[in-house]
Amino acid sequence: MTIANPREVIALDGVSLVRQDRHLLRDITWSVRSDEHWVVLGPNGAGKTLMLQIASLYLAPTRGSVRLLGQKRGDVDVRDQRRKIGYAGTGPAAMVHQNLPAIEIVVTGKHAAFVDSRWHDYDEADWERARDRLDRLEAGHLADRPFGTLSAGEKARVMIARSLVTDPSVLLLDEATTGLDLGARERLMASLADLAVAPRGPAIVLVTHHVEETPLGFDHIVLLAGGRVVGTGPIGTTLTADTLSATFGVDVRLERRDGRYHAWR
Repeated sequence: MTIANPREVIALDGVSLVRQDRHLLRDITWSVRSDEHWVVLGPNGAGKTLMLQIASLYLAPTRGSVRLLGQKRGDVDVRDQRRKIGYAGTGPAAMVHQNLPAIEIVVTGKHAAFVDSRWHDYDEADWERARDRLDRLEAGHLADRPFGTLSAGEKARVMIARSLVTDPSVLLLDEATTGLDLGARERLMASLADLAVAPRGPAIVLVTHHVEETPLGFDHIVLLAGGRVVGTGPIGTTLTADTLSATFGVDVRLERRDGRYHAWR
């Protein structure tokens, strides 16, 4: 995807997060442009989810500045800014009503609501948009299925469709592949690869702790360990056996085959 004059959609500058005298994040400086697709990679406890929560304005840093879509945190109503981003992962999925059909889960993304569609007004265009977003994720056949009856992979695709219903400028995916079997993971990875090359698609940030879960078309990476940045930049030059070994604290080898990354000891 090529965008003329791509703009900065996320910018963290010197961000730290301290809880009970413990640095959970330390001096994070990181930015995302509208034409970029990022992987945030690191072990459990590295601070990946915390960084995403700060970037999405759901969590305030102890120190440092945060800009989302060109506006600095503290200068604008964070509720207005949050409506301009898509945010999907295990956290949001746990908040929806399990008995609602998938199409209702998706349409309520218009208002970032976790209640059924009776709480807001939706017109026919809203429902058509919701069905279109399900179709994009190859999940149209799930529209009338209760959310609680879906598999983990199906739920992940429904939640991403929900996050896309407002045509966000940036899509944040917090470990969207967690708990998926091989088939479900690969179907979701294919959907994310399609999003990465879609015209006028959003910037995407995917949090994971498996390098194998880097979708095709994702071009940048930030590696985190112990709340610090180990490496950040274009994936082709930043992701190496050395940076991966430093991130996970174990010597590994790294190979790229058919555009996908594989690591082993």
